[in-house]
Amino acid sequence: MQVILLERVEKLGKIGDEVEVKNGFARNFLIPQGKALLANDANRARFEAEKAEIEARNEKAREEAASHGEALDGKSFVLIRQAGENGYLFGSVAARDVAEVATESGTKVERRQVLLNTAIKTIGLHEVEIRLHPEVTITVTMNVARSEDEAERQAAGENVIEAAMAADRALADEQANEMAEAAAEAAAERGPAEDE
Repeated sequence: MQVILLERVEKLGKIGDEVEVKNGFARNFLIPQGKALLANDANRARFEAEKAEIEARNEKAREEAASHGEALDGKSFVLIRQAGENGYLFGSVAARDVAEVATESGTKVERRQVLLNTAIKTIGLHEVEIRLHPEVTITVTMNVARSEDEAERQAAGENVIEAAMAADRALADEQANEMAEAAAEAAAERGPAEDE
């Protein structure tokens, strides 16, 4: 199906482009969302008559998104979640969670604007893109941790999982050394074995 784009659509085209798309994509998404018109003579004439208004409306929306995006771009948000010793979450952080945290900071972000291919399933620092407008994309950092203290350590650059594993290894080595020393002392107390 041939359509005329009324706004920039990623991987498809910019305002005014006539593109060929699948029927279902046009009928179920582009046309109902006001992103495109069916390409026929009447709609071509309508687009040409309203082109300046459509471009002005798009430019205004882009400028608003850019101004809102300046406040969010590069920000870091802390999410406290339960996780196992290996750092895997009991659950996950989805686009909805990112949108809620970003909206709490004062900039309205909808779930569909969050570009998260797969849910976050581990603690750590995760960069997430948010598309506020087809031409405005920002990046925020989600600091997923088990506690505020852990979040602060992660923000400082520490890998808390590796640090915990190193501490566990050090403790295990210390316990092994103590056991070896105790065994050596016990052997020394028994005295030398008699050869007969």
